[in-house]
Amino acid sequence: MMPDELQVATLAGGCFWCLEAVFEQVPGVERVVSGYIGGAQANPDYETVCSGQSGHAEAVQITFDERTVSFGQLLEVFFSIHDPTTLNRQGNDVGTQYRSAIFCHGEQQLAEAGVMIAALDDRHAWPAPIVTEVVSAPVFYPAEEYHQHYYARHPGQGYCQFVIAPKLAKFRKLFADKR
Repeated sequence: MMPDELQVATLAGGCFWCLEAVFEQVPGVERVVSGYIGGAQANPDYETVCSGQSGHAEAVQITFDERTVSFGQLLEVFFSIHDPTTLNRQGNDVGTQYRSAIFCHGEQQLAEAGVMIAALDDRHAWPAPIVTEVVSAPVFYPAEEYHQHYYARHPGQGYCQFVIAPKLAKFRKLFADKR
């Protein structure tokens, strides 16, 4: 059982390694777990998800202290570190497993996500409409252990240097006053 002030958010926006590396830097985030969500198969593995056949998205499940960071603030970070206007794609990562999605835990998160997307679209924050899926969270399956804290354990790896590091730099620049 989690204390009342701890909440859960589940977000998908491309490779889970990227999201995990950024959200681990957010004050108030207690835990980030990379995993799979939104498909039909129980207990999927990385190969099945990468094949695009399982219907799951790579995602992160974030446990956060709402006294320090709100769900809305997490969404601000989320929308600043990936392109929510490309369907089933983030950079060179292509397929339904890389879709942009907010898997909501309760009506309040559903409403808040909808309001934020409408506001971003209304002010033309992106050159195209946001295609982020907003749905109630089904079962989340943690990814294999070797995917957890990937960037922290492999910062010199090519993907980490060329894809994740720039996202971290962008996050640090945009949210320097909140760190």
